[in-house]
Amino acid sequence: MKPVVGAVQAWSCFVISVFAIVVLSVLGLLFKGNHPELVGGEEDPEDGPAVAATVFTAVIIYAGFLVFCGLQGLLHLRENRRGAIAL
Repeated sequence: MKPVVGAVQAWSCFVISVFAIVVLSVLGLLFKGNHPELVGGEEDPEDGPAVAATVFTAVIIYAGFLVFCGLQGLLHLRENRRGAIAL
């Protein structure tokens, strides 16, 4: 199987996805717990668990990107071990 994206793009996407999953998971947990810094102000959302559900949906999407980009990076590693010539 050949990679769809380049090696640099695959590994960049992988790193960004890991960072996004960590940050969004923390934000989702804070919204789920109705943290006073994020919920309850004048311009803040009132329903923390609903916001948390949306944030966790984004975490699932980033997890999909993490798997896809990680597999693309591994395909590049496998291709380079076989002695393929990159043009």
